[in-house]
Amino acid sequence: MKKSDQSLYNICIASIKRKTMKPYDFRWTQFYDSDSNPKLLFQNFPIDFSEEELIICSVIIDPDHYSILTTRKLITNNKGNMESGNLNHAKNKWYGEFKSKTDLYTLGEVELSTGQRLCYFVETGKASMIMINGVKTLVFISQEI
Repeated sequence: MKKSDQSLYNICIASIKRKTMKPYDFRWTQFYDSDSNPKLLFQNFPIDFSEEELIICSVIIDPDHYSILTTRKLITNNKGNMESGNLNHAKNKWYGEFKSKTDLYTLGEVELSTGQRLCYFVETGKASMIMINGVKTLVFISQEI
């Protein structure tokens, strides 16, 4: 049974909140509560969002290095190379060196149903739990769709 965007969003945000230590004041990473309007934050990004699509979380390092997780897709811009993919029937491959004490960020990776690999940014340390659990939860839920 297909879940609504609102349902996918609620499940992912609940998972992120359960598994991320407070305070949530990280350098580049954040998740978006229902009372925020993140589409306004991304209006100057070269991304098209569908009307029902909801933004779950993001890692925004700079204009050329960011990842955004929505209820419909994972989007990554790495050095100006924009890639995105639907996470239906995707597989988690790698969460990167998210416990690194020296690197400020790392790259996680999912394998899309097409076999294509899609990398995404993960801020290291406590902040890593936001993107990792957002992607992990959406991939798990999307196995059922």
